[in-house]
Amino acid sequence: MSIRHGLLALLERGPRYGSQLRSEFESRTGSTWPLNVGQVYTTLSRLERDGMVVQDGEDTAGHALYAITDDGRAELRAWFANPVDRTSPARDELAIKLAMAVGASGVDIRDVIQSQRRHTVKAMQDYTRLKAQAITAVEANGARERDDVAWLLVLEQLIFQTEAEARWLDHCEARLIRLSAVSAVSAAADAQDRASAQVTEPATDQRLPAR
Repeated sequence: MSIRHGLLALLERGPRYGSQLRSEFESRTGSTWPLNVGQVYTTLSRLERDGMVVQDGEDTAGHALYAITDDGRAELRAWFANPVDRTSPARDELAIKLAMAVGASGVDIRDVIQSQRRHTVKAMQDYTRLKAQAITAVEANGARERDDVAWLLVLEQLIFQTEAEARWLDHCEARLIRLSAVSAVSAAADAQDRASAQVTEPATDQRLPAR
């Protein structure tokens, strides 16, 4: 998640102070990725250092305002224009968990999958309910209400993501079942080969040689 570019996008609408940026960021994303004021001001300090924003006086309540610069607008345009890089994907805790569960002592990976599937399906149902609420808000307020539209887009991304996760978990379970079946067949074949070898092995004559 790029807090840096998210704040630049909000500042393009006009000067803002820190807690205002936090509130608008969370409103736009439905608090899916909550921020604290410390994160906001740390990011603003870095943006100011890099010439992307400048302090622009205070509002009537004495809050320090920040405004985007031309360099900040250029950075924002480049962010919108370029695709999100997928060559170095973010670490996924679930993928790491399943990878580590393979062969782990005392862990049944199928139990791990079942537990995660229940949680994923529950999350998908919750997101679907929230989507219905977001659609109602968009229809009531009109497509001009940017926060409602933005939240709807975020929700739909979360729904697609959880649907894909559920399908991947089904695939993992099916893969494990197939691998277990192959291993069982291979073990049975090895056992049969060993038994056949013992039957066909010539018996050793234990009689003592004649004197």
